[in-house]
Amino acid sequence: MQSNLVNRGGTRNLIDMQCTEGSTNTWNNAVASQCVIGGKFTVALAVNSNASETPVLDATTGEAFVAMGVNEACAFVFGVNAAGTLVASQGPITPCEVGITTTVGAFKLAPAFPSLPDDFCPIAYTLVRTAPDASAWTFGTDNWTSTGVTVSDFIDVSELPSQPQTS
Repeated sequence: MQSNLVNRGGTRNLIDMQCTEGSTNTWNNAVASQCVIGGKFTVALAVNSNASETPVLDATTGEAFVAMGVNEACAFVFGVNAAGTLVASQGPITPCEVGITTTVGAFKLAPAFPSLPDDFCPIAYTLVRTAPDASAWTFGTDNWTSTGVTVSDFIDVSELPSQPQTS
């Protein structure tokens, strides 16, 4: 007998983990994960309060994150893999409007989400912009509060929207 099921093998986050930036470059989540990858539950990512370092390698490329220069914007997606490990991927860097000294400029367009590996359940994303006087900024290495850098509140997701929301 042939199955006519259309929705199977999906990837979704089943709970609002209440993700926030920690101090320096750390990660917080107030609720343990409940993720499904390819229709199978993952190992849960436990509750973290400034105890978890933000990943320093891009889950999509396996390489270090690309540093952002001045007047740039980028989307970063946080996720959980099947082993219950916090992972992250970087979208393409796009130009933003020129800001003033350490004040970032407005978005020219919403930065695109990255391609994600098969073993990646999105749980949150953030948008980062840099100002004219910002030093090169690297996700996972540099502080969230670096001078001339604006990091949006983390947006918790069940799955990624069609594009990042800029306001």
